[in-house]
Amino acid sequence: MSKIFQKVFLVFLLSTFIISCNKAKEEEITVPKAKPKLVEFGFNIHDFNIVNDTIKSGDTFGSLLEKQNLNGKEVYDIVAKVKDTFDVRSIRKGKPFTILRSKDKTNKIQVFIYQPDRLNFYVIDFRDSIVAHKKARPLTYKTRTIAGALNGSLSETLGNLKVDPALASRIAKIYAWSIDFFKLKKGDKFALKFTERYINDTIYDGVDSLKASFFEYKGKKVYAFPFAPDTNTKKQQYFDEEGKTLKNFFLKAPLKFVNITSRYTKNRFHPVQKRWKAHNGTDYAAPTGTPIMSTAAGFVEQAGYTTGNGNFVKVKHDRTYATQYLHMSKILVRRGQRVTQGQVIGKVGSTGLATGPHVCYRFWKNGVQVDALRLKLPTSTPMDSKYRQKYMEYMNPLKRELDSVSDASIK
Repeated sequence: MSKIFQKVFLVFLLSTFIISCNKAKEEEITVPKAKPKLVEFGFNIHDFNIVNDTIKSGDTFGSLLEKQNLNGKEVYDIVAKVKDTFDVRSIRKGKPFTILRSKDKTNKIQVFIYQPDRLNFYVIDFRDSIVAHKKARPLTYKTRTIAGALNGSLSETLGNLKVDPALASRIAKIYAWSIDFFKLKKGDKFALKFTERYINDTIYDGVDSLKASFFEYKGKKVYAFPFAPDTNTKKQQYFDEEGKTLKNFFLKAPLKFVNITSRYTKNRFHPVQKRWKAHNGTDYAAPTGTPIMSTAAGFVEQAGYTTGNGNFVKVKHDRTYATQYLHMSKILVRRGQRVTQGQVIGKVGSTGLATGPHVCYRFWKNGVQVDALRLKLPTSTPMDSKYRQKYMEYMNPLKRELDSVSDASIK
C-alpha cells in the first residue's frame, strides 16, 4: 500500500505544480503593461491629466489660471515672475494652449503651454518654482528639384506639383526685373531647386529658400542662382548663368500678376470720351486697392489729382527716365519724397477718366512719352571679376541638375 500511496502522492504533486505554473503564466499575461512615453513640449503626456483648448474671446492669462483654482494674488505673483519671458498680454483669440495637471485627487495645475504659432511655444512651469521658457520645435530641411510646364497660372501649376503656391510670389519678386509674367504662356518650361521646412520632421511648414531655377521666356531659359559675393555681409543676390545680376534698373511692371487691357498706341477709341485719340501708356487691370509699385528708384516729381488722370503719381528716376501712374484710389507718397524700386506708392482705383479699376502706366525718355513694353531699358552688369570663378564653380553643378531634371521630366 505504501508504494501505491507514494505514486498517488507524486501524481498529486506533479498536478499541483503544473496547475501552479499555468496560474503563474495567466498572472503574467494579465499584468498591465506600462504605457510608452508620449513626449510633447518636452513632457511625458501620460504623466498628467491634459487640457487642450484654444483662447476664446474674453479669455486672459489670469482668467485661465483662475479656472485652475488659483486666486488673484497667486495669478499676480505668477505674472510678475514670468513677465521677462512671457508677456501675458500677447495671447490671442484662436491660438491653442495646453494645461498639464497632476493625476492625484488635487488635479493641480503643473504646466501651462501657449502656442503663438506652429513653431514656437511658451512653457510656464509651476512645479518646483515658477519659471517660464520660450522654446521652438525642431526644424528639418528637405531639398526638392522639380521641373514642369506652365498649365494655368504659376501658383496653380506649382499647386498641381504639390509645391506651396506661395512660392509663386517669391519667384515673381526674384524675376521681376527680367521676366514679364504677363507674357508667360501655357507650355513654357521651368525647373526649380528649393528647400522646404518641416516641424518635428513631419509637419510641413512651407518653402524655406530657392536654390536655383530657370524659366523659359520668349524661347530662352532665364536662370537664377543665389550668391553672396561679399562674404562679410553674406547678403545674397540672384545672378544668371553668365554672372549678371537679375536686378535691373526697372521692374517689368508696376503690379504683380495682372492683365494688360490696353497698350500704348497712337490711335485708340477712348471708352469714356468716345473718340479716337492716342493712348500714351499701358493699362494694367487689377482689383481696387491692389498695391502699385514704383518700377525704379527716384523722387516723386508730382502727386495729385486731375480730371483726366484722377489720382496720380509721377516719379523722376534720373535725367533720362520718368514714370507716371494714373487712376489711383489712394496716393501713398508726397511730392519730393524719395522712393525705392518696388516701393508701394499708391493703390489701384478708377478715379479720373476710367471705366474700371486699373493703373495706366506711362513712361518718359528724355521728356517724350514712349512705349515701356518696347523700350530697351538699362540692363544689369556682371559681378566683380574677382568673384566670378568662385561663382561659376558654385553655379555650374546647379545648372546641370536643372537641365537634367527638365530633360528627363518634360519630353
